[in-house]
Amino acid sequence: MGRHFLRTGLGLSLASMALAACTGASVQEVRRNFGPEDPLPGACYARGITPAVLETVTSQIQEAPETLAEDGTILAPARFRTVTSTRIVTPRGENWFQTPCALRDRDPDFVSQIQRALKVRGLYTGDINGFYDVPTRKAVQAYQSSRGLESGTLSTPSAQSLGLVELGRDG
Repeated sequence: MGRHFLRTGLGLSLASMALAACTGASVQEVRRNFGPEDPLPGACYARGITPAVLETVTSQIQEAPETLAEDGTILAPARFRTVTSTRIVTPRGENWFQTPCALRDRDPDFVSQIQRALKVRGLYTGDINGFYDVPTRKAVQAYQSSRGLESGTLSTPSAQSLGLVELGRDG
């Protein structure tokens, strides 16, 4: 019975709490946010990641000056060391944005409409196949990057600007 009890999730949870009590550590519930904090009912969302912006500075620091003879001849050159430091200019960000539910459902007719709309604008060169594949994602990202969204997942505002989704309606 003891073996069966420890194999269950409850048994493992109780065992970890008992271990934490012995070590003096506290057990905290892990919560993950799989959507925006205040979603609209019936709306679909995608997560966008804004990469961190890093700055790397490399400089030369003199460790020892040059050694000169009385006549000005260099006996030993100056010694320098290279120091490199990196700092985060803008931290990594995560944002949720609204996306057409037809895209989440991978509706091939809707995906074909996306491909046609991007092809007309010269951003998509692949076949109109109804698959949300890598060329489609790259074309969507190219379209949206000029609008400030770095994502290969089509946002609802981008779908509206492409004429694929009416205001107030989802494709």
